[in-house]
Amino acid sequence: MHGRILIINPNSSRSCTEGIADAVAPFAGPGIPRIDVQRLEEGPPAIVTWRDWFGVAEPLCRRVEEEAADAYVIGCVSDPGLEAVRSVTDKPVLGMFRCAVAAALTRAERFGIIGFTQKSLPRQRRALQSMGVEDRMAGWIPLDLPMEVLTDPVAPQGRIAAAARQLADQGAEVIILGCAGMAGHVGVAMEASRLPVIEPCQAGATAAILAVIGARMPVLLRA
Repeated sequence: MHGRILIINPNSSRSCTEGIADAVAPFAGPGIPRIDVQRLEEGPPAIVTWRDWFGVAEPLCRRVEEEAADAYVIGCVSDPGLEAVRSVTDKPVLGMFRCAVAAALTRAERFGIIGFTQKSLPRQRRALQSMGVEDRMAGWIPLDLPMEVLTDPVAPQGRIAAAARQLADQGAEVIILGCAGMAGHVGVAMEASRLPVIEPCQAGATAAILAVIGARMPVLLRA
């Protein structure tokens, strides 16, 4: 099985991009499409505001037009530019947030989300509404930390643990890490909450791998 999956981080943070790459590194292996991770050098340091969210749509479109792949993943857990990017390619384009929510609902009825900042809530709420699952959210708690603090291997762990425990108390049965910058903190959230934790980078990569393999299955069956 050959193929390429391109994950595009729409922000310019090197540490966030490296965290995404580390999160999906275990997916490398024989028969699995190669996963490449890139960042938008011209993107904002983080996707915080609606202006950031809308502003990266066109650069994402250009990157997809320039970079051939069998599937694309938007590497931000608010799925910026998803609809726009789908308009410039006939290949699958996946949003990490929607993939994470779908994965969470295979584990439990009610999920909680640890958000990036308070300003992320309207964007993630809109995605939940489009999926028809907003009422399955038990709670949403923002960390309100800068991206470079969030990607630090130690600095945000206390805040993440406290948020995970609070979501468990609010009735969440599974927790979604609501920012790609949290990719390295699955363990602390899981230990604090005693619940399954969905990491969106891996959820997006998994969905993309299935999309690529599924698209080629009829050819393999005929061979």
